[in-house]
Amino acid sequence: MHITLGIAPITKKNHIQIIKVKERLMVIPSKEYKKYEKDCAAFIDALPFTTFDCPVNVECVYYMPTRRRVDLVNLQEATLDVLVKYGILLDDNSNIVASMDGSRVLYSKENPRTEIEITEL
Repeated sequence: MHITLGIAPITKKNHIQIIKVKERLMVIPSKEYKKYEKDCAAFIDALPFTTFDCPVNVECVYYMPTRRRVDLVNLQEATLDVLVKYGILLDDNSNIVASMDGSRVLYSKENPRTEIEITEL
């Protein structure tokens, strides 16, 4: 299955809010990350519905709008959370996402996006 998320990739880790609830601090996703997650729906909803519940390789190629350094693992975490949220992956544990071989970060100022290829193992 091939998925293109046609918006600039962001990390979940670098887009958080710290709030106080009943005298306790909580970390929640930022408004920017929530918007990113919501915007991804437009690209996923157009696809034929498939939920992977078997071991897969999830190859993600991130085309970033700047040459700023970014952690690949943090990008992958956000992508997997989006795929689980919209039902493409049943879960992101190692029984389902068995590998992420081939994932990398590239630069594309004119067309930032995430290209995802999911293949059963």
